[in-house]
Amino acid sequence: MEKLREIALIVAGIDEEYQNGIIDGIIACARERGVSLSCFAAFGGVITGKGYDIGEYNIYNLINYERFDGVLLMINTICDADQKQRLADSAKASRLPVVVFDCGEYPEFYNITIDNISAMKELVRHVITVHGAKRLGFIAGPESNPEARDRLTAFKQVCEEYGIEVPPEAIHYGEFRSIDGRRAAEAILKSGGPLPDALICSNDAMALSAMSEFSKHGIHCPDSMIVTGFDNTYNARYHFPSLTTVERPLVRAGFLACDTVLRLIDGEKCDKVQRLSARAVFAESCGCMNAESMDIPEYRRSAYNLINSCREDINLLNRLNSELAEAESESQSMSIIFGFLEDMDCERCCICLCDDWDKGNDLSECLINGYTETMHAPLIWDRGAVRYYGSFPTEQMNPIPHERPGSFSYFLPLHFRERCLGYFVATNGDFPAKSMLCHSVLMNISNSLENVRKLINLNSAIRELDRLYVTDPLCGIFNRNGFIRRADDLLTRLREKGSLVAISFVDMDGLKHVNDDYGHQEGDYSLKRLAGTLSECRREGWICARFGGDEFIVMGGASSESEGAEFEKDFKERLAEINRIQNKPYDITASIGTIVTAINEDDTLFTLINRADETMYEDKKRNPSRYIRK
Repeated sequence: MEKLREIALIVAGIDEEYQNGIIDGIIACARERGVSLSCFAAFGGVITGKGYDIGEYNIYNLINYERFDGVLLMINTICDADQKQRLADSAKASRLPVVVFDCGEYPEFYNITIDNISAMKELVRHVITVHGAKRLGFIAGPESNPEARDRLTAFKQVCEEYGIEVPPEAIHYGEFRSIDGRRAAEAILKSGGPLPDALICSNDAMALSAMSEFSKHGIHCPDSMIVTGFDNTYNARYHFPSLTTVERPLVRAGFLACDTVLRLIDGEKCDKVQRLSARAVFAESCGCMNAESMDIPEYRRSAYNLINSCREDINLLNRLNSELAEAESESQSMSIIFGFLEDMDCERCCICLCDDWDKGNDLSECLINGYTETMHAPLIWDRGAVRYYGSFPTEQMNPIPHERPGSFSYFLPLHFRERCLGYFVATNGDFPAKSMLCHSVLMNISNSLENVRKLINLNSAIRELDRLYVTDPLCGIFNRNGFIRRADDLLTRLREKGSLVAISFVDMDGLKHVNDDYGHQEGDYSLKRLAGTLSECRREGWICARFGGDEFIVMGGASSESEGAEFEKDFKERLAEINRIQNKPYDITASIGTIVTAINEDDTLFTLINRADETMYEDKKRNPSRYIRK
C-alpha cells in the first residue's frame, strides 16, 4: 500500500479567527489532494505567566520531522521571539519543504503573504481624506511580528505623506489581544490630552475592546472618534457600530500554502513569495455605511448558533470541572473524561501521558522540555468505544497513526505551568479550532491530572512519614510507637482466637562499656547486630521492636508453652555464633526474659510486657557480669 503523505502544521492560538481561516483552507486542500495533516498547536501568550507559556510551547518539542513530507509553519502566530527562532531552526534543519505565512524574515522558506501594507494605507488615507482626521493614534501589535511591523510602517508612511505628525506617545504596543486595546484606551484617557480624531488598530480584537472602553466614558464612534481594525472578523462585522477594517483572503491563503508545499514535495518549482491582495472595508465606525454588514437574517442565524454552541460548551466545561474535582487517581480521571469526549464530536481522542508524569514534587525533579522516550495512552476514545493502547514510542507521536487520506489531528499540550504531563490528540473533528472553550477544557484536564499527581505524592509522603514514625532508624525494626500500634491489634486477634501469647523482653548487656571503651559507632553496631539476631530468630507472624535505648521486645502467637524456651535457645545460640565469627574485641550479650501465657480478660498489653520485663531482670540478676572483653 502506498505510504500516506503527511504534512506538519505548526501554529499558536487555533481558536482565533485568523488561524481558523487559514486552517480551513489548509484542511480543504489536504482533503482534496488526499494528504493527512498533524497540527501542533499551543495557546502561548494567552495567559500571563512565563511558566505557563513554557508548558504550552513544549508541544513543539514533540514534532518528529522525519515522519513528515512537508511543513506549514504559521510562525507569525507565535509571539515569543526565542520560540520562533527555535522553530525556524528546527524546520530548516529538517530539510523538508517549508511554507510560512506573512513572514519575510526567513528567505529560505516559501512565503504565502497577504499584502498588509496596501490595504492599511488605503484605510488610513480614507479616514484622512474622506473624514478629515488630522490627529491620529495607533495600537500596534508585537514588535517581533512582521505583520504588525508592516501595518505600523504603512500607517507612518501615510501620515508622513499627508504631513501629519505622530508623536511616540500616540503609538501603543500590544500582543494582538483584546486586553491590549482596553489598556491603550485607558492610557489615552489618563493622558489628559486631546483625543485622537482616529485611532487605527492593528487588529479587530484590540479595536473593539478600545471602542468598548471609550464607550464607558461616553465617547462613542464615530461621533467622538473614529476607530478602525484589521481582519474583518465576525465580531467586527456584527458589532454596533460595525467596524471599519481590512478583509484578507485567509481561506484562500491556507489552500494556496497547502497546495504549494505539495507541489514542492512532488518536485515542482514554485515562487518563493506568493502575494495575495487584501481590501479595506469601510463601515459604521468611521461614519460610512456598509451594505455587507446589514444582513440581519444571516446575523440572527449565526448569533443563535454561536450562543447555543457556547452554552453547550460551558455546560460541558462546568460538568467536566465538577466531576474531575472528585478524581483521586489516573483511572478515575480517565473514566470521567471518557464520558465527555463524545460531546467534542471528534472521530478519535487520545490522552497521552509521559511515563513519569506523576513523579517529582518540585520543578528540579519534573520534565519541562520534551517528552519521555515512551508515552502511554491510558484513554483512547475511538468512534465511541474506549481503548487502552498502552505504551508507544514518543517518536511515533500519534498512538494510532492516520489510516486514510485526508485525516487531520490536533496535538495539544497537557501541562501544569512548566511541568509537562503529556498531550491530547483530537482526530477528524472541529472542536479544537471551532470551540471557544477547547483551551479551557484542556486546562481542566491538566489541572485534574496535576491534582491527582499531587495526591499520589502526598500519599507517598504520608506513607513514608508513617514508616518513619513507627520504625527505629538505627536498627530498621519497629520502634516503641510501631510496636504498640501492631501489638494491640495482635493481642486482640490472639485473645479472640484463644491462642497463647509469647513475649520476650531483651536488654543488651554492657552497652555503656562498649560506648566508653570503643566509641558510639561500635555501640550502634552492637545494637544493630542484636536487633538483626532477634529478627532472624523470631517466628512467623511475630513482631520485633527496639523498645527504647538498649531494650528490645519480641511478641507473637505461640502454639505451646515450650515455644518461648525454644526461641530463647535459638537466640542465644545465634548470638554466640556471631560473637565467635565477628572480629570484635568484645562479645555482644543480652539478658532475656520470656513469658508464654493464655490471655485473660483483665490482661493488658502493658501488664504482659511488665511480666516479661520482670522475667528478664531475674535472668540479669543470675548473670550480673555478662559483658566480656576479649
